[in-house]
Amino acid sequence: MCQVFISADPQSYESRTRSVRLHGVVTSIRLENLHWEVLEEIAARDGLSVTQLITRLYDELVQARGAVGNFSSFLRVSALRYMALMAQNRIPADPTVPLRSLDPAKVLDGLPATWTRPPHPIHLS
Repeated sequence: MCQVFISADPQSYESRTRSVRLHGVVTSIRLENLHWEVLEEIAARDGLSVTQLITRLYDELVQARGAVGNFSSFLRVSALRYMALMAQNRIPADPTVPLRSLDPAKVLDGLPATWTRPPHPIHLS
């Protein structure tokens, strides 16, 4: 079993830091190379750069949750979810199919409760 995992190219789990400008503020994001590759694939499906994808994810996360905790971890989980949803045929493996063309409700239908949770309502005081 372990051979499946330990045979990975060591480059894939080395970390790389990228500086990203989110609404005029420069921030550094450190992820493993494999996560960057997956984010590049996700972005390319919708004709976005990785920076544009990250900005969109950040904005939608703030809108849905009201706060961003560990954004790097969120990006890792996003990459993992993408790969898992493709493995389950919920997202087409064909990279020419834009993700924006998919119905999120259908993609997420029937997943375990730990995989989906409605966003917390934003309460304004």
